[in-house]
Amino acid sequence: MWGIDSLTDSIRVDFLVVGAGVAGLRAAIELAPHGQVLVVAKDSLKESSSEYAQGGIAVALSDEDEVSLHESDTLAAGDGLCDPSAVKVLVEQGPVRIQELIEWGTQFDREGSKLLFAREGAHCRSRVLHSHGDSTGREISRALYQKAASLPNVTFRSYSAVVDLLTCEGRVAGAYALERESGKLVPIRARAVLLATGGMGRLYRDTTNPDVATGDGVAMAWRCGATVGDLEFIQFHPTALHVEGAPRFLLSEALRGEGAKLLNASGERFMQRYHPMAELAPRDVVSRSIVEEMRRENSRHVHLDLSGRGNFVRDRFPRIYETCLNHGIDLDQMPAPVLPAAHYAMGGVVTDLWGRTGIDGLYAAGEAACTGVHGANRLASNSLLEGIVYGARAAQVMTEANLLSGPADQPPDFLVPDIGEDDLRWWCWTEAGLLRSGEGLNKLIARMNRAPLAPRSRITRAAAELRGMHQVVTLIARSALARQESRGSHRRMDYPGSSDAFKKHSRVRLSTDEITFSS
Repeated sequence: MWGIDSLTDSIRVDFLVVGAGVAGLRAAIELAPHGQVLVVAKDSLKESSSEYAQGGIAVALSDEDEVSLHESDTLAAGDGLCDPSAVKVLVEQGPVRIQELIEWGTQFDREGSKLLFAREGAHCRSRVLHSHGDSTGREISRALYQKAASLPNVTFRSYSAVVDLLTCEGRVAGAYALERESGKLVPIRARAVLLATGGMGRLYRDTTNPDVATGDGVAMAWRCGATVGDLEFIQFHPTALHVEGAPRFLLSEALRGEGAKLLNASGERFMQRYHPMAELAPRDVVSRSIVEEMRRENSRHVHLDLSGRGNFVRDRFPRIYETCLNHGIDLDQMPAPVLPAAHYAMGGVVTDLWGRTGIDGLYAAGEAACTGVHGANRLASNSLLEGIVYGARAAQVMTEANLLSGPADQPPDFLVPDIGEDDLRWWCWTEAGLLRSGEGLNKLIARMNRAPLAPRSRITRAAAELRGMHQVVTLIARSALARQESRGSHRRMDYPGSSDAFKKHSRVRLSTDEITFSS
């Protein structure tokens, strides 16, 4: 039972957007002509995975490219599990959305007056746009925020952690937000709620994600009865900076696209032994190859080398260059120590092609959603595009929802597991990371099940996050255990090959609590 005495008077809006990344901001812009829109952020409005996205945004806009080629590259990277209809929507609507961003002031890198397209891993063409070299997500977020803030119907509420969805008559009719300053729960009533809460990288010990990426949207949707799926597919970025005491800062895929080489502890290139595309192989292949090489040489990391080209890194990737320099690494003069880190979740809240979750009043977009676009392994730089395309599409159907005025249903009991967050992240990294086994996954599930649940007299952001993290880690482990094969980013050491029997999507919902597979 929640401490209802901590509730303040409710807020009423037409549309509630949970999350201020590109998916949430793009949806807010689309919703603005249709009613009052409130965008709620758990931290500052700038603290989202979008803000940290360096690699760029993929789109078939160059004279040498075609939408069909972008489509085929996306399907190939997804290792048999992409939804072809979802991919088609992404690649066909992508060019229009990019032109829209340009009209709204997004400054993409250019060569003279022409857009500058870069090549990244598993792309057959140079089709990735960047801003300021390595600040693409930040620039797109800036332009979208500026556009959204200029609209009179859009308001923002920062440092308000949404801890649960508000339901009424069996449908979603808002959410409960925890204000940081007052410590009060604020019920927000809305015609429709969009979960644009981002990813879940903070479930893992090593991650490129910001602290806010704790899987909140997936946990909330699952608790209210929505279907979640493909949670076993977690993409690990191959090249996160490995300096003791420093965050696992992402060293963009674009560095390898520009010719950076991976070297082992002996200073030798090794990727050509693992894949014909070498450093430009799909991310899951590069990540696992690095781990194999580290094991073979008993080393703690490998090195990423783009040195010897003058001031190329400083000029082309200024943010990456300055961050590494702050840790004593001049990328124009020396290689950087790197290792894989949890980066992106292909799975999430299952939606249709319009962001509908199957629960009336509840929609999802961006990394929190599972549209089927990414399949078992996301193609590099498709995530920002997905957020923009599907954020707009979700907003277009959210306008059909009606505001319910009846009393809110009693929220679920606020039970928090007795487990340390560091322990949880270590266990998830060890047993549900890059290399998995039935034995390890069973250990992880048992460890999560042994954590006693207890009510908290006072709701805090940390407690709310831990509750959701515990639930999502358990769902990841159960999904990974049920998938008895290796596919895309999911690698089972005890089932090293892929199986046609599992060329399906994993699904789970609270009402049945069973992992099922469907085409």
